[in-house]
Amino acid sequence: MRKKTKKKIRKAILPAAGLGTRFLPATKASPKEMLPIVDKPMIQYAVEEALTCGIKEFIIITGKHKRAIEDHFDSAHELEETLKKTGKESLLEEINRLKNIDFAYIRQRAALGLGHAVLCAKPFVKDEPFAVLLSDDIIPPDETLLSDMMKLYEKVNCPVVALQRVERSEIHRYGVIDGTEEKKGVYKIKNLVEKPSAKEAPSDLAIIGRYILVPEIFSVLEKATPGRGGEIQLTDALKTLLKNQPIYGYVFNGKRYDAGDKLGFLMATVDLALKNPSVSEGFKNYILQTASRLENLNRKQ
Repeated sequence: MRKKTKKKIRKAILPAAGLGTRFLPATKASPKEMLPIVDKPMIQYAVEEALTCGIKEFIIITGKHKRAIEDHFDSAHELEETLKKTGKESLLEEINRLKNIDFAYIRQRAALGLGHAVLCAKPFVKDEPFAVLLSDDIIPPDETLLSDMMKLYEKVNCPVVALQRVERSEIHRYGVIDGTEEKKGVYKIKNLVEKPSAKEAPSDLAIIGRYILVPEIFSVLEKATPGRGGEIQLTDALKTLLKNQPIYGYVFNGKRYDAGDKLGFLMATVDLALKNPSVSEGFKNYILQTASRLENLNRKQ
């Protein structure tokens, strides 16, 4: 059991070194994390989510062809001057909203898995608890998943992983937990399995892309051997850590989009566009018109 600590969660790791193969050819030379959902790249939604929870420092794990991420969160003096001269103050304010946030960038030299990506951040995290956000898991801005997980962490002082119930047909895509529900929506984890088959899965509670972790995970990851897919799996490391300290799971019942998948990406785009004041009315009318055309087509068939 870890000793109690009063340290707050001030840092977030955003792994962004993956190859994005599900979006080829769009991601051949451009980061998947920079694919826009309405008017923001995927990774910005994750950054803004963490900011609302009081997180101030961000460690982005990058790889080859990921320079666009650094440029996005950097100053753009020529663009700023142009916006000033043309009186586009609202756009200037929008692009400068994240200007004074601290970002560190670490290159993951090879795609060795999520566990290895987290390990790369050790020099910046040091001995503090931290959050991990996978930016292709889009959580809408009106949801409170990460802040709820941080509140749970403050009570249990142990790692917390986000969980969501998924269909058995999809369970093989996730890490899955076995645990005991201590109170509604909060599980004390007994075991974790990386990407099991439907028959092997101990439950339908899948780990999704939000984690609150402790620095002890680094020593486990340093000793970890490649698991499923020949990669250093974070789920396997958590399973090892579980031998020495409790780990909790928080069940998320809100909306989540797997934007690393084409269909999930499109669903996120539609729903977030309908909530965006600049396009919502016109987009809603277009969807209604499209639905009407499809309905007429189905009738003819």
